[in-house]
Amino acid sequence: MMKRFTSFHFTVLLYLVHIVLQSDSLVPEEKLALTKFKEAIYEDPSHALSNWNVLEDHCDWLGVSCFVSRDHVQILNISWSSLKGFLAPELEKLSYLQTLILHGNTLIGTIPKEIGMLKYLEILDLGKNQLTGPIPRELGNLANLVKINLQSNGLTGSLPSELTRLKNLTELRLDRNRLLGSVPGNNQSDSTEKYASSLNATGFCGSSQLKAADFSYNFFTGSIPKCLGYLPSSSFQGNCLQHNHIKQRSSAQCAVRPPPSSLPVFSKHPSRDLIKHSKASRPPPASKPRWVLAIEIVTGTMAGSICLVAILTAVQRFKSKSSIIIPWKKSASTRDHLAIYVDTEMLKQVMKFSRDELEIACEDFSNIIGSSVDSHVYKGTLKGGPEIAVISLSIKEEHWTGYLELYFQREVVESARLNHENIGKLLGYCRESSPFTRMLVFEYASNGTLYEHLHYEEGCQFSWTRRMKIIIGIAKGLKYLHKEIDPPFTISELNSSAVYLTDDFSPKLVDFESWKSIRSSSIKNSGSMATKGPVCLLRNSVEARDLYVEGNIYAFGLLMLEIISGRPPYCEDKGGRLVDWAKDYMEKPEEMKHLVDPEIKHFLEEDLEVICDAIKRSIHPDPWKRASMEELSSYLESKIDTSVSSELIKSSSLAWAELALSPDEFQS
Repeated sequence: MMKRFTSFHFTVLLYLVHIVLQSDSLVPEEKLALTKFKEAIYEDPSHALSNWNVLEDHCDWLGVSCFVSRDHVQILNISWSSLKGFLAPELEKLSYLQTLILHGNTLIGTIPKEIGMLKYLEILDLGKNQLTGPIPRELGNLANLVKINLQSNGLTGSLPSELTRLKNLTELRLDRNRLLGSVPGNNQSDSTEKYASSLNATGFCGSSQLKAADFSYNFFTGSIPKCLGYLPSSSFQGNCLQHNHIKQRSSAQCAVRPPPSSLPVFSKHPSRDLIKHSKASRPPPASKPRWVLAIEIVTGTMAGSICLVAILTAVQRFKSKSSIIIPWKKSASTRDHLAIYVDTEMLKQVMKFSRDELEIACEDFSNIIGSSVDSHVYKGTLKGGPEIAVISLSIKEEHWTGYLELYFQREVVESARLNHENIGKLLGYCRESSPFTRMLVFEYASNGTLYEHLHYEEGCQFSWTRRMKIIIGIAKGLKYLHKEIDPPFTISELNSSAVYLTDDFSPKLVDFESWKSIRSSSIKNSGSMATKGPVCLLRNSVEARDLYVEGNIYAFGLLMLEIISGRPPYCEDKGGRLVDWAKDYMEKPEEMKHLVDPEIKHFLEEDLEVICDAIKRSIHPDPWKRASMEELSSYLESKIDTSVSSELIKSSSLAWAELALSPDEFQS
């Protein structure tokens, strides 16, 4: 009898634990919304979300502040944390949120219109990210908003007239975007639009509380509303306004209108109505969550020993799946609510290849020139066209989410706009569902990667002059990416494996690895590229990735050091990190010669001094004190002579060999 009783209770226990672990309905809605927010973040290098543990109270998570009663989230503030990902529409479920600050991250995609459901929101700060698309009209519903900061993004379209209805707004920062149209002043709102007020529209002239506003560096046209004359002139500079006394864009710049949308649009169909709440200004006390009650029932009815076994089993289950939390596992029905749209106007200039076409070009995908756990790279030749390198993402269809699709589309758009002699050119893409295919097609660089030439035993050795040319070519490419296109473009993993060499050994930067970070949170990448040696390898690219301009500059410094020394960035049998090994040599001019690859018998000491100075200016521990790529490129070009002197040719067999390949380099 006792045995049957125990068996019965054990069965009930397992059943209840199963319910607790599997049912979204037992999870507090706001906790679920925060978890969806975390799922949409695919890179967290500073570990800002590291304590967002499902087993802990979400009010204790970093960046999350709840009301004193701990029943609702009051503040979500995660700034300057290098978060990269999308804004999850599920944030609308934080029904009582008063402050949303995600300033200074690398968020991409559009601002979800669902943000307009946060009726208690007072502060919205999404400044200094990479958000694109229009400003949602629904923000005009947030009557309690006091501050809006959307500065330094890539927002496009006209300024919604609905924003002028925010009578409590005291601060509005929209500078450094790509906004069009006029600045709404008196009688400039469109009262016929869906969300427009039935009262006489007065634009921002009716916003008597507006104390600070910045509309600079957009593409606004027309005149400055007289009622906003109290704002400093700098608030309107850098536009296309009719004003002779405030610096505006040139007529040529104004003639080139930014596109209405620079990225694909992510939309989510409404799944349920908003939760109805009290009219009180403070949120009402919440009842105890059902999942807590379930656990209390279990612990109150089960024998202590059985409970202990079950709890240990559940904990072990969570530990074994640290990156995939079962209670919030997406179901097929959830995916049905997600829709991805491609902006045909945006992609019409990008060549779309069929899988069959690429399969023929790449000899049935048998010509593999590179592979990893994340991708395969094939060489091919288009019919009547150039040689190509095709990178195929190794992701199964069941693991492909809406966010991954958006990221893929973004990479196509971002890469297609690059056009420079030292940047690998994206020729097109392949996007098919049967069989599931996501591929990027680049021009082919026939001499492989710089890494192969520097570190493979059978690879050719470069003379000093050729290494200088490669360094200067890389610098020119980075200068173009950082300074000559808007917005700037950064190489996600800048190292010698991202530098491909053409027939004449000119360097081309190719960002093949940019998409890999989206999987780093759920898949443990081997990530390293082994050399022919037993212990030398590149550190895991995901661990060391830095997508900011300053990170690229630091990586360029390390790359220069790798090129002149012939050593990999990390080598256990040679003292660990290359930069640590080189530090003492760079500080002592008489010791600098020890930095040079032993295979190079002849080099110019004045060039070496210039390179070491450029390295030190690139890897300064304070990112703000590092030289820009514009400064570094100009410095290297002006100080280093890449012509091959007759004296060097006579003394260097490598120079003789290279001269045979490139006779035009010779100058007597």
